[in-house]
Amino acid sequence: MKLAIVSETYTPEINGVALTVASLVDNLSRLGHDVLLIRPRQSGEPVDTTSPQECTVRGAPIPGYSNLRFGLPSPGRMRKVLTKQRPDAMYVATEGPLGWAAVQAANALGIPVATGFHTRFDIYSEHYGFGFAMPLVESWLRRFHNRAATTLVPTRALAEELEQLGVVNTTLLERAVDCKRFSPGYRCREVRSSWGVNDADPVWLHVGRLAAEKNLEQMFSAWQLACQDNERPPRLVIAGDGPIRQGLQSRHPDVLFLGQQTGIDLARTYACADAFLFPSRSETFGNVVLEALASGLPVVAYDQAAAGTFVRDGVTGYLAPSDQRNGFQQAVSKLLNANASLDREYARLSVTRLRPIDVARRFAEILRSLRGGESMAA
Repeated sequence: MKLAIVSETYTPEINGVALTVASLVDNLSRLGHDVLLIRPRQSGEPVDTTSPQECTVRGAPIPGYSNLRFGLPSPGRMRKVLTKQRPDAMYVATEGPLGWAAVQAANALGIPVATGFHTRFDIYSEHYGFGFAMPLVESWLRRFHNRAATTLVPTRALAEELEQLGVVNTTLLERAVDCKRFSPGYRCREVRSSWGVNDADPVWLHVGRLAAEKNLEQMFSAWQLACQDNERPPRLVIAGDGPIRQGLQSRHPDVLFLGQQTGIDLARTYACADAFLFPSRSETFGNVVLEALASGLPVVAYDQAAAGTFVRDGVTGYLAPSDQRNGFQQAVSKLLNANASLDREYARLSVTRLRPIDVARRFAEILRSLRGGESMAA
């Protein structure tokens, strides 16, 4: 099958959308599908190009994230490319200008199109001083996704949230994790020693973008309380970068900030920790939760998104009720008191079935169904 995939972020950019889309493109190609990737030209790349495998278009930096770009719409070029390399179906992963132009062109040309819901822009608006604009953002998201035949979501809970938002047709597509890449086998004494800890010292890890919407100060507060009157206070290690990193480092000098990590370095960082803290309440999913579980780490998070689906409370981690803002502190306290009783082997086993190749196969089935007007709703 010939597929077009549109995304306004892609590797080597590091974020959940870029990595998810890159995994889909790679594994769809392995399954024998012809994939045309349409994305913004990244910094340092040559002028916009078009080939049977890839079409790059003009982009512009995202305010506050200078290393990321959004795609400029280019409606004429979009229709020209889709007419010449007409795909059997299209997937649009992002709701920016390029994504809107892609959905519009697909509808005009009669190409079946699915969208993906990866980012809670409606919730983000509150964290960036635009809470007054939330109704407009919700209307924008609703209009965008309802112009597609279906919207792919990673959990049934998100499907229900979108239904309340007015998005009428969703389909479940689980996310994947590479359990060969993320494994407890990468645990390394030398890495832990470089962090200033020995085999017996507990290490708590957070991996992700350091941004206002991630609720990080709650994690720091919980960690600071855990360090009080504790003979072996946990070492807090942060892997990631973002617009608030400098401020966090200045306020929390006792925390180890590793910066952005990829590849084997990231795998070792997960494996060398003893628990994973994820305080975000604005996720559509949270791929890092799957990576932590695959690495054998108990997870402390809110009972939503990936954690709410895959973490078994009291067995592979601790979950805070999503409607209790201070519940995260209580969940961290449980971790501190009972970490040894958590089942790390089961944590890994809970996600081993989520193979990237199987998710790509399911994705192709969904897009194939759109050609015949079939429904595969969540």
